[in-house]
Amino acid sequence: MRSEVSLLVLNRLVIAIITLLIVSFAVFFATNMLPGDTASILLGQAATPEAVAGLRKAMHLDEPAILRFMGWLLGLMKGDLGISYANNMPVAQLIGGRLVATMELAAITTLVSVPLALLLGITSAMLRGSYYDRFVTIFSIGVISVPEFMVATLAVLLFAVYLRWLPALSSVNEAHTFFDLLKIYAMPVITLTFVISAQMIRMTRAALIETLKTPYVEMALLKGASRGRMVFRHALPNALGPIVNAIALSLSYLVGGVIIVETIFNYPGIAKLMVDAVATRDLPLIQSCAMIFCLGYLLLITAADIVAILSNPRLR
Repeated sequence: MRSEVSLLVLNRLVIAIITLLIVSFAVFFATNMLPGDTASILLGQAATPEAVAGLRKAMHLDEPAILRFMGWLLGLMKGDLGISYANNMPVAQLIGGRLVATMELAAITTLVSVPLALLLGITSAMLRGSYYDRFVTIFSIGVISVPEFMVATLAVLLFAVYLRWLPALSSVNEAHTFFDLLKIYAMPVITLTFVISAQMIRMTRAALIETLKTPYVEMALLKGASRGRMVFRHALPNALGPIVNAIALSLSYLVGGVIIVETIFNYPGIAKLMVDAVATRDLPLIQSCAMIFCLGYLLLITAADIVAILSNPRLR
């Protein structure tokens, strides 16, 4: 059994590496297909053809795309993200502080959304068919139906415009006290929590209900086990794999949600940096930011798959 588990885990890791290579190929060539010429955009409309040609040669844009891709991929493997076209600075230096800010936002959102979603999902499954369960189900379906930008816009209108409790823009540098920090993070975290919690609630509820239908859980109930003991002692440990998958899949929505949230609230994170880089067609910066988001998504999904394998009672 152990050899089978090890083989399955190794298989997931190999698939993740191959997927990352495919994604790197797609990211590089997709960004190179963006309209407009990078050298012309950087030099402006008054630039002469000779100056544009010279800049293209200096940035190796005159080389075949496949050669540039191989050089860029080798640089990534060595930890070299290249030089920003627009800022003439190492991309790693530009990303460093912004990545920390985005990770802080994602961590705070996770600390708020995961316990909340697990609480609502588990209690909804335990009280299946009740008014509470119906309310949670209707609420989660309603939240799923609302896109991120709409949630963010409504949050701004309610908390910043009408109530004036929170600032419309999240300027972390202006925080001097812990209370200021809470106010700055409040609306981005609320928006992202709405985005990822609803799906997590539904998937957690479905996974636990499916486990509660199994014969060994029904046998525990017939032997006199209380409902709470039946759920937390028998059902929940065996539903761990699907629940972890639900958490990982829901947290993966942070990749798309954080781009919208950082743009709307002007939060100084890596997603906002990537959006600004698109305007200047700063290809190395766009590509590095995109790869970081793809890597985060793959890490979440791969970790969920590995936990599902290790928690599978048939493979123990």
